[in-house]
Amino acid sequence: MRHADFVHLVRLSEHASAENGKAYRRSLAAFAGLGYAWVLGCLLLAAGTLAWIAGALLHGHFRAFQILGLTAAGGLLWASVRALWFRLEPAAGVRLLPHDAPALFEALERIRRKVKGPALDEVRLDAEFDASIAQRPRWGLLGGARNQLTIGLPLLMALDRQRVLAVLAHEYGHLRRDHGRFSAWIYRTRASWSRLYESLEGQAGPAATLTQGFLAWYFPRFVARTFALARQDEYQADRIAGELVGNGVAAAALAELALKGDWLEQHFWPTHWGQAAAHDLPIGPYAQMRKLLALPLPEAFAQRSLRQALRNHSGFEDTHPVLRDRLERLGVAPGLPAWSQRPAIELMGHKADRWIAHFDHQWCREQATVWKQHHSALGRIRMRIEQLRARRSRNADEWAELGDLERRLRPDAPVRAHYDQALALSPHHGPALQGIFACLPPEQAGQRMACLERLHEGSPQHRWWAAKNAVAALEDDPRHDDEALKLWRIRLKESEAAEARAWAELAEQPVLAHTSPADLNEFERWELEAELACWADLSRTWLLRKEVREFPARRCYLLVLDLPRLAPQQAEAVCRALEPRLGLPGPVLLLWSGQSPELAELRRRVRPLYDTRVAV
Repeated sequence: MRHADFVHLVRLSEHASAENGKAYRRSLAAFAGLGYAWVLGCLLLAAGTLAWIAGALLHGHFRAFQILGLTAAGGLLWASVRALWFRLEPAAGVRLLPHDAPALFEALERIRRKVKGPALDEVRLDAEFDASIAQRPRWGLLGGARNQLTIGLPLLMALDRQRVLAVLAHEYGHLRRDHGRFSAWIYRTRASWSRLYESLEGQAGPAATLTQGFLAWYFPRFVARTFALARQDEYQADRIAGELVGNGVAAAALAELALKGDWLEQHFWPTHWGQAAAHDLPIGPYAQMRKLLALPLPEAFAQRSLRQALRNHSGFEDTHPVLRDRLERLGVAPGLPAWSQRPAIELMGHKADRWIAHFDHQWCREQATVWKQHHSALGRIRMRIEQLRARRSRNADEWAELGDLERRLRPDAPVRAHYDQALALSPHHGPALQGIFACLPPEQAGQRMACLERLHEGSPQHRWWAAKNAVAALEDDPRHDDEALKLWRIRLKESEAAEARAWAELAEQPVLAHTSPADLNEFERWELEAELACWADLSRTWLLRKEVREFPARRCYLLVLDLPRLAPQQAEAVCRALEPRLGLPGPVLLLWSGQSPELAELRRRVRPLYDTRVAV
């Protein structure tokens, strides 16, 4: 299903729900029943076919063509049984028992009585900055749900007791008795279809092909039709949380959760991974996270993060509404919350330290390989920095590279002088101006905008970057100049059109036209090969530089992957997953060698950049 068709169907479902909620739910039940009917129909067809073949065999009328029917019917029967009795994978985290955290279980029981919801079958603790509740199907589409609550340890570190109870009340609200059973049944059905769809991907055979064809048509439409119900359920859960602890407390919990989650992503995790520069063995994050999450966020960061969160709009990628819409439904004006003073980790009692140590140890074990790779990468950065510093003279590119590398080792490194040296040699050097912009704090708005103006004027290939950051900076400033914002939005639209033309050139056929050998320096090649080595299915790669007429000075690349053990869909998935992880000095288009005869020919004509078949 195309995205536009998906959005259109979601809109139709929203209108239907608003006009007549009961009729909307009846239509959902009927469409869900269609899925069950298809599975049961396939089951009966397969069983009938097998019975007919068995009867023919018993009466001595078996024919050779019936072997094909036996195979097809057996496969269809197996696919139908899998759909009906499909079970989800075991939940993450560790199971908590009442004696592990008595105060937590007492609070959950009070919430259950007030919500008048069913009992919880299982409470789990994991390492996510979140909480979730789900009715996990025991037997796939046949139902038999278990009520499972999962609480994230970082959540207990970040919010006080009342706000954590607001989050848990929201989650428990999904199991409320009024419309919760229907919503939960729809959720379980969607989860079962989703897991079945994923499990059949890439399988061959007539039965698998038939099942995949039906699910490719049915599942996206089922998700779109149920989208409005899922979003309404989120608002209803917020309302229940407000009724239990007060709308002000529920709103403060939502705001603090959003802002501290943003801080973890932007500051805590980059700083934590930065310790790999000095430590070759992983360091557990949660003991340090506990100390830092208990502190108020820096005022400037919190204000900026809140403004960014409030600019978001509820979309179709997630059934959860954005912060602004949820606060509006609660009737609470947006603003910075008073920070939690006494984190709810106390709900875990005397075992809190034990759980923190457990998840620290688990994180270190799971991230050991990635940490070592990151340690090696930071070591290569240090070596490159030493090489650049040892040179008696540097050109503008090398000064800017030195600044970028030192900031990668330490984001607050004093590198402004490196970029100034680059600009002294090349006044419109794009990477140097980008580096200076990154060094300037948001409070120096005038200098930041002047830097972006200079970048936009002097470096055409960086105009989209300049316009994007200028629009974001102006929208983030409540005292911005409206005319300046209007001008930068026009520039952003123009630069987006130029970028689209450049990407069209990069992908135009024949794709190998206007290409030349890659121009990576030793350090850039080191970084690329280190990333490629992390992908076990990758056999060889070829890297070519491609000239793009829209931006002649831009370094653009084609990276062709040889993935001999993967099916086409799997190879495309690897390309999509690898692309954002590459640190090449310009845009890169990833292709796999089986996509066209032209790329297959490349394997014979050009020496690969990276080849796992060559002993190192």
